[in-house]
Amino acid sequence: MAGREAVLRLDERWARIRAGAGHMAPEDAGRLLDELIAALRGPARTDPEYAALLGLRLGDLAARRFAAGDRAGALSAVEEALHHARRAAGHRAEYARWYARALINQGVWLAWPLSDGHRLPRHPLGPAAAQGPDPMERADGERARDVTRAAVEVWAGLDQSDPVNHRGLAQAKVFLGDRLAELGQAEEATAWAVDAEGDFRRLLQVSEDPQILQESEEALAHLGRQLQLRLRYLSFESLVNLRVRGLLPERLLPQAVVAARIQGVAPGDMAALLRLDPEDVDTMLDVTPWLAVWRFDVRGPDGVWQTRPHPWHGAAEVRNRTAADVGGELLRGFMESADCPGPGGSWRLHVWWQEEGDPAAARFRQLVGPQAAGPAPGGTPS
Repeated sequence: MAGREAVLRLDERWARIRAGAGHMAPEDAGRLLDELIAALRGPARTDPEYAALLGLRLGDLAARRFAAGDRAGALSAVEEALHHARRAAGHRAEYARWYARALINQGVWLAWPLSDGHRLPRHPLGPAAAQGPDPMERADGERARDVTRAAVEVWAGLDQSDPVNHRGLAQAKVFLGDRLAELGQAEEATAWAVDAEGDFRRLLQVSEDPQILQESEEALAHLGRQLQLRLRYLSFESLVNLRVRGLLPERLLPQAVVAARIQGVAPGDMAALLRLDPEDVDTMLDVTPWLAVWRFDVRGPDGVWQTRPHPWHGAAEVRNRTAADVGGELLRGFMESADCPGPGGSWRLHVWWQEEGDPAAARFRQLVGPQAAGPAPGGTPS
């Protein structure tokens, strides 16, 4: 009993340090955590409480390693944490929560190279991207998706009348959407984000906990930004699929209509397939602009592509126009200008929606020169 009380006191001491309630030098804190983990290992073999605590504290060790730039060390520690957390998860709801959170963290750390410094997907177009992840990064990303899906299942198995579990499930869905987006699975990423958004809205209606309410508001703001971004990578077929599944929110319909128009879909087809009134579609197209971003590049004598200056590298808001409309007008202007290479020269045009990026994301593109087979309007990635 004395040994058990000593270990639990050590854990309470660490918990206070971890929460910022007590000051300790980083080196001393590290030694305290190592001492605690060592003390937990023996009894964790037979006692679910110790197993759960060991999983939790190994997770803390993993987080410290990741913060210090040691991703490999973090992944090693979280693997061990999950071994113990999994054994304890069936004994108490709190232990199951710890297990689910460790799965989420493992997914984040596995998928880290697939996102940029702003935590946005580096390769949102999936196989269509001009340059995708290397095989090891893709394998880690797929594993990250799978462990995050496992976390969703753990949270879904808990009592959803408890706001803590409801919030945990909603957050896990957000993370699953992120993992799918990193792999270029834009339609499913959007579907999970919309599902999570619904969960957070329900929390705002039923919870009275100020912390849960604040976190829900922040999550909804985050999801709103994510959905605005993800719709730019969806094909019209995906937009229709989401609409049929009830996963295309009303507030996003104007952007969905604009996305379809950029791709060249006729307004009548939009109205029919997105189940909208034709007059509403016309109004959305008239009042909702999109930002066309374009860039002309000319191949120099050394074979290097050089970007032309303004006005051949710029942006403008347009309404009710396809990317091909914008690209065609730009092509005519460029070919009549002194900047256009003469016969035998090579040049190319890309037109993007909202921002420059991967050539595969261009909504219109054309390559002119000896190596070109002809016009190449940009395809729409799915």
